[in-house]
Amino acid sequence: MSMLLVAAQFGLIVLLVVSTQPLATPLANALAFALVVLATFVGISALAANRPGNFNIRPELKPGAHLVTDGIYRWVRHPMYLAVLLATAAALAADPRLWRIGAWLALLAVLLAKAGREERELLEHFAQYDAYMRHTRKLVPYLY
Repeated sequence: MSMLLVAAQFGLIVLLVVSTQPLATPLANALAFALVVLATFVGISALAANRPGNFNIRPELKPGAHLVTDGIYRWVRHPMYLAVLLATAAALAADPRLWRIGAWLALLAVLLAKAGREERELLEHFAQYDAYMRHTRKLVPYLY
């Protein structure tokens, strides 16, 4: 199941990026640029907080994995998923056709499913994860 979620994630990302038409308005350009900058910051912050070998694209713990709760992980439990959503939202801002909004929502659903699988495993392996979940938002700092 986890490989199916990863395949769906990458398929939807490629679909959203490849199908993007040229940016139409200065407002769309500005919004897309801001979202890409924010996505880059979030993604780099997540990679900086994680140690080499701890990161896994599949929603499963690697052997010897450890819980990261510092850096950007103080504010959001799944910053890499947030970075993906922000980057693809940039493509969506540039070209917001209805079917692309549906594809973005499908990507959101896939990433939430992956996050749910990860969190079940993290709860089993790290006693402190339950407390971490209570004070740290899933995807959007201070909101969700």
